[in-house]
Amino acid sequence: MKNKTAYLFLFIALLLAASAVVLLILKPGNENTNIQATTETETEQTLEIDQPEPIENLNRPNDLGEPKVDFTDSELGLSTTQPEELISRIAAALEKGDMEAVSKIVGKDAFDSDDFAQLSKLVEAKNFQLSGKDALREVGEIKLNQRSRWALELDLNDTGEKRIYFDLERDGNKWRVDKVILPSTDVNSSFQAVQNDPLGIADAFLQAILQQDFETARQYVDKVVVSEAKIAGLCILFEEGEYKLRSSKPLRAMFTREDRVGYLANVMTQDGSKSAQFSLNLSKAPSDGQWRVYEVNLDQLLADYANRVAGGDTYYSPLVKNPSGGETLALYFEFDEDSMSPRTRRQLEIVASMLKTDPAKKITLSGHTDALGTKSYNNELSANRADVVAEFLNEAGVSAEQIITIAKGASQPRRPNLTESGEDNPQGRRANRRTEIYLDF
Repeated sequence: MKNKTAYLFLFIALLLAASAVVLLILKPGNENTNIQATTETETEQTLEIDQPEPIENLNRPNDLGEPKVDFTDSELGLSTTQPEELISRIAAALEKGDMEAVSKIVGKDAFDSDDFAQLSKLVEAKNFQLSGKDALREVGEIKLNQRSRWALELDLNDTGEKRIYFDLERDGNKWRVDKVILPSTDVNSSFQAVQNDPLGIADAFLQAILQQDFETARQYVDKVVVSEAKIAGLCILFEEGEYKLRSSKPLRAMFTREDRVGYLANVMTQDGSKSAQFSLNLSKAPSDGQWRVYEVNLDQLLADYANRVAGGDTYYSPLVKNPSGGETLALYFEFDEDSMSPRTRRQLEIVASMLKTDPAKKITLSGHTDALGTKSYNNELSANRADVVAEFLNEAGVSAEQIITIAKGASQPRRPNLTESGEDNPQGRRANRRTEIYLDF
């Protein structure tokens, strides 16, 4: 009996001890409970901050039905890990005419009240429309992996700049709008890109090339060091190679100095199956402070073109070195032929469009052959090759006074007609059957 009573008291004591422990844990102000609650609260706040506010929640007009914007009290703007998401939100808000949403997405530091007023007028007056499916595009990098530029292409009927630029800055793993560059109000400006901005000039130059607009592209280069043949050759490469700028990082910053900037241009075929690169270097002119393209290195692009379009023949290039200096365009012919291929005709259409813009422009056409055949026969054949090009240009609207023709026969081969062992060299001869176009502008 005594043993049972002792066990009963021990059991009651254990129950009382357990109850005391439970009460101590559940007591208000317990330190462990506060830590857990604080951690959960902070997690919820972080998730709430990371989620960008939907555009429809930003559309809160005042009693007059007009956006009420106070830049002094505005937030710094939204940020996101995906730059295209940020630009897409801005574009959607602009098309809705929701300037309050625009101000909250972009933030007060990206543009001042005057810029905001100008953008508001543009949206109101032009019934803001973007120009199709490619209206939103990445222009390129201002600083490697730190600053990038995006553009909204506008559907405007008047002249002048038709883009709004957004410079984004990376903070950690998120991007935020740092600067907004509005369309130029100077419709008479010869520069339709961002003034004194190397990325703007590089982009404008490439956009002109994509449109086969030789004259506009020519505005953005240093004409002393970048030849017209180089510009025309790039137009031909883009046309024949069916290249377009890559949508992601089309222009990547290679180096940035006070008066020199270099970009790597990334291109791809229209179907996206092949990619290639070339480089652009820009310099700031001391005379007027304007940035211009002073070097275009097409080696990698020409190699890709040769492999894809010319069947691996690296000599079959539309752009060749001129023995007198500089570069010339080259059009190629089949063996013992003086008729032009469809490819040659497409190239000449580009040349014709360049010449028709200014009757004072002159070109020299020099016909060439390989070493097979007699001297007199090759001279006649080379003359025919120059003449057939001249006739095509005349029919395309180029004046005969703008064209000079010369027959060179086999006297100026680009590549050896024979191998080192004295055997026939068909690949070398193929590169020699040509008409060269020297642009004497």
